[in-house]
Amino acid sequence: MNILVSHCFLGEPCRYDGQSRLDRQIVELHRMGHNLIPVCPELLGGLDVPRAPAELQPDGRVLAQDGQDVTGAYRAGAERALAIAREYGCTVAILKARSPSCGCGEVYDGTFTHTAVPGRGITARLLEEAGLEVMDEEHLQAWLYE
Repeated sequence: MNILVSHCFLGEPCRYDGQSRLDRQIVELHRMGHNLIPVCPELLGGLDVPRAPAELQPDGRVLAQDGQDVTGAYRAGAERALAIAREYGCTVAILKARSPSCGCGEVYDGTFTHTAVPGRGITARLLEEAGLEVMDEEHLQAWLYE
């Protein structure tokens, strides 16, 4: 199976802070025979590393902590991630929890206080609307053992 994954899970330092979030259980999927298709919607949308942290606002915009509206970059990155998912025939995506792009079920509330609220990131929502099964790393175990 081809699985779309957040590139930071594979050790790529593409997060806003220049870090990665290497996730050994996701890397293990490759050893189980799955093809991991890495994407970073923020980079695909033209944002740099490092960059100011950003959060999804209640009105749907994405604002960086410095006040810059980066909604357009997030939408462009989501569209490119969807195109890659389609190109590789991905039916599942494993994305970074609580990200304004990748959050699946929870995102930060836009106040930059690390307060999580129910919601979907821009890429997660677009992929779901296109019919992909989307989850974050925190729910991967449940999916593996369904």
